[in-house]
Amino acid sequence: MIYIKDLMSGVNIFKALSSEIRIQILELLANNRSLNLNDIATKLNLSNGAITMHIKKLEESGLIEINTVGGKHGIQKICYLNEERLMVDLRSKEIGNLYEVEIKVGHYSNYHALPTCGLATKDSIIGDFDEPRYFADPMRIDSEIIWLSEGFLEYKIPNYLKSNQTFTEIQFSMELGSEAPGFNNNYPSDIHFFLNNKEIGLWTSPGDFGDVRGTFNPDWWPPHLNQYGMLKLIRINSEGSYIDGCRISDVTLQDIGLDYRSDINFRIAVTEKSANKRGLTIFGKSFGNYSQDLLVRALYAVQDDKRG
Repeated sequence: MIYIKDLMSGVNIFKALSSEIRIQILELLANNRSLNLNDIATKLNLSNGAITMHIKKLEESGLIEINTVGGKHGIQKICYLNEERLMVDLRSKEIGNLYEVEIKVGHYSNYHALPTCGLATKDSIIGDFDEPRYFADPMRIDSEIIWLSEGFLEYKIPNYLKSNQTFTEIQFSMELGSEAPGFNNNYPSDIHFFLNNKEIGLWTSPGDFGDVRGTFNPDWWPPHLNQYGMLKLIRINSEGSYIDGCRISDVTLQDIGLDYRSDINFRIAVTEKSANKRGLTIFGKSFGNYSQDLLVRALYAVQDDKRG
């Protein structure tokens, strides 16, 4: 997901979307996953020269990616849709102060894992498949992909607030999927989210995706295993809890009771009560389709200092 935090930062994307032809190109890529320039030109009944200009605009905006590959008729430029969702924050002027941290997916502070399960760095599997004891291995800090059929991963989020500051919103962004033996694109799983042991909602992952290779997967990663997930944005503020802008519960920051002295523990779980109990997979920078780990963004307000 492309998340435009303020309108000015999205100017290049807005310009790219101002053309009907470029919108048609995005629709073609959304329906076909990838096409070369000749395919796009033919489908839109345009010349290669005309298409090239539009493709360049889309690539510069970050909406598409282009890979050059060898083919029967020489070098081809293959176009891919870079992101599956675009989110624009129209209330950006109200954001105020914030801090961001990126936490490696292997840097969890607590866990419980049942097979099928495992974890891997960008170079190799840690230990053996389906052996939960390796979740305690010191190398787990370097994990870039983690999967389990039931259990949880908990992350300790740094609290940088000062005594005259209060949280107004906390956001979590991560690439997630289900966990099937091998992979299964139709494998719904209820993934629950907790903040300081209070459930803030759940998201049902549609599947454990493996139909195409993940963009950032290392070469050694087997093609018969899961390849990528979906990028999800979770927000909790004074109005409730949301995922990708859709309300998932009425739980607010006030219900959690965070202040500048609070520990902040974020848990991702597949629980015994999950109606669809089909595991979870979290992808780090070196796996999946998004080059990121667990991103956390804390928004806060500063109280006026009336002393003296």
